Amino acid sequence: MELSKVIFWDTDYDRINWSEKARFVIGRVLMYGTVEDWQAIKSFYGLERIKAEMQQERYLDKKTLSFLSCIFDIPKQQFRCYTEQQSSPPHWNF
Repeated sequence: MELSKVIFWDTDYDRINWSEKARFVIGRVLMYGTVEDWQAIKSFYGLERIKAEMQQERYLDKKTLSFLSCIFDIPKQQFRCYTEQQSSPPHWNF
């Protein structure tokens, strides 16, 4: 699979195990990737795997969470990152 290398700035791109690190890869693409990256992960993982992995993700920004909620037609409350975010308020709220 060929994705934008800049979204993996802190990782050795050539050593990424795409199957084993699916949640990490999908999360990075959704938050920082391009439309082409989105198309690539859709064809590689499929929508059901993306949905399952992202429902278990611990952190997604608000925009990504809203996007996934709309794409999969499921409420935000069914995402782990939403329920954990609600139960632990930030220390610094600017």
